[in-house]
Amino acid sequence: MDDSVAIDAKRILLRYGAPIVILDDVTEAHRIEFAREIAKTSLPERQTRLRELLVEHGYIVEEDD
Repeated sequence: MDDSVAIDAKRILLRYGAPIVILDDVTEAHRIEFAREIAKTSLPERQTRLRELLVEHGYIVEEDD
């Protein structure tokens, strides 16, 4: 994959709240997949959707309140 695509994907994910510590563990393929999904999501829902993707793929664990 083109490096510029991977870099842009990482920027998008950081913009919408992906913790950098977690993002370092996300595969390049998942970064691009998540960024594409976020781009198709309405603006107010992007941060929530990103968190859902990270939880669904096991990169973060949902905390119980």
